[in-house]
Amino acid sequence: MLQDNRPLIVCFGDSLTAGYGANEGESYPDFLQKSLDKDGFRYRVVNAGVSGDTTKDGVNRLDGVIAMKPAVVVLEFGGNDGLRGFKVQTTRDNLSQMIGRLKTSGAKVVVAGITLPPDYGKDYVRDFTSNYPALGKKYNVPVIPFILQGAYGQDGMMQADGIHATEKGNEVVSQTVLSAVMPLLHK
Repeated sequence: MLQDNRPLIVCFGDSLTAGYGANEGESYPDFLQKSLDKDGFRYRVVNAGVSGDTTKDGVNRLDGVIAMKPAVVVLEFGGNDGLRGFKVQTTRDNLSQMIGRLKTSGAKVVVAGITLPPDYGKDYVRDFTSNYPALGKKYNVPVIPFILQGAYGQDGMMQADGIHATEKGNEVVSQTVLSAVMPLLHK
């Protein structure tokens, strides 16, 4: 087997990254790889998404991601924290630890944010959602405010659960991610 020595883009997150409910090969990282290949970028995308993971799980898996020596990491965590009502500060601290360690390892980081349903309370949702731009500013990294932008609420783009993207939705998400990642890449 030939060794693939292209620089890595690791998509590190939860079910939104893993492609929960989508067919094999139709997660947003899969579509991201197809777009990069089509556009002549020689990078290999690794899907390090695990359904159900919280930011604490991300911290626990961080050494494995750093060991891959990624050029770029798309960090997408927090939704499960919010859905479980974790303290906003706990989520922020865990995200901060991941961003800091990834940057120290030499990886470029893109933070992919998420929001919560309004029934979690206006103040909690506002404070939770504000984690992402605040951390982007603190660490001077690009932020996608809402990873599902362009897919959420659009016909055929979201699964019946209203949380996870369909294959079509994942394709839209991949373009959102591509726009954020593109300035960090070299052809």
